Amino acid sequence: MRIYLDHAATTPVDDIVLKSMQPYFADKFGNPSSIYTLGREAKDALCESRHAIAEMIGADKPGEIIFTSGATESNNLAIKGVAFYASQIFKVKPHIMVSSIEHHCVLDSVKYLEKYFDFEVSYIPVDHEGVVDLKYIENNIKENTVLVSVMYGNNETGTIEPISKIGDIVKAKRAKRKDGGDDLPLYFHTDAVQAFQFLGLDVNALGVDLLSLTGHKFYGPKGVGILYARRGVKFLAQQQGGAQERNQRAGTENVPYIVGMTTAMKNAEAKRGEYNKNITEMRDYLIKEVAEKIDDVELIGPKDVDKRLPHIASFLIRRIEGESILINLDLIGIAASSGSACTSGSLEPSHVTKAMGYGDMEAHGATRFSFGKLNKKEDVDELMSNLPSIVEKLRAMSPIK
Repeated sequence: MRIYLDHAATTPVDDIVLKSMQPYFADKFGNPSSIYTLGREAKDALCESRHAIAEMIGADKPGEIIFTSGATESNNLAIKGVAFYASQIFKVKPHIMVSSIEHHCVLDSVKYLEKYFDFEVSYIPVDHEGVVDLKYIENNIKENTVLVSVMYGNNETGTIEPISKIGDIVKAKRAKRKDGGDDLPLYFHTDAVQAFQFLGLDVNALGVDLLSLTGHKFYGPKGVGILYARRGVKFLAQQQGGAQERNQRAGTENVPYIVGMTTAMKNAEAKRGEYNKNITEMRDYLIKEVAEKIDDVELIGPKDVDKRLPHIASFLIRRIEGESILINLDLIGIAASSGSACTSGSLEPSHVTKAMGYGDMEAHGATRFSFGKLNKKEDVDELMSNLPSIVEKLRAMSPIK
């Protein structure tokens, strides 16, 4: 028996997604840049996908959708592209603001710009529930600020950020800047990979200029994603070698994966209400069971479950290492996580829990369970028939008392 409780890391590819992809591996394998029939078939699939995705996220034009290899590339393209554009065109040292709980592909991108190009970066603090400080954003946007980047929903805690309020702040600051005759760009970007299938997206309601998504978080394939870039947003392409994606992202488009991602998005859109209900019930049931059956445990993130993504429940299980819990769970066929999948092999405590005010020792005890549409209440029962005894055994062995 295997129970998968790590859907925030990745999801299995749906059968209908796989079926939609198959023709483009063989029968319709053409390069979309070619003018003959096979190429036009692939090009048509790209155009249809672009239109469908634009409609689902409320984009004004299909051309605002840029296909990438995933959210890591999308985030790098947004952050570095905007920063380098401002640096080269306006000859200023750009200032970028990011939240302190971003995914590492955002944090490492801005640290790269800090280290090698001496660009300015400010890290937006969060409160104990992981919510960004809106006043900090409002008070620290400067004359050379070119980008604010805050994720929609946190991948470790499930905290939903006040994206539309941040959008309002950035829009007001941009209007004031233009009133002064300054054309230096000021954009708002969000990494929305955890949010789409549960919250839906409307880029105009959110007030974002740039938005990143990846297919494998909502039952699509790995290795494909999008960057939404509002019409008029200026940035420098980060890879060269072709005129694809309106000269914004060179390289032959991954047609089968783009078709698969679009199918997955359509399915997520159609089934959102149904999936949310079932997944929310399992998450709340787990939170209740853990509180009742394990002592010295704290739910990480908002205590108001309506301010959390439906699929994530993270706990601070004190006096033991989260990695030890994961190993013991894996031995009985249960997959979970200690935080972001991209850092789960690291011995460093989670930067997210540390930013929320937890100490190093506490942060090492963070354990994340994230649900998907195939999970059942019985999966939680099986988990809870084992987790309390695992915790008790590990605490008995632990030097931390």
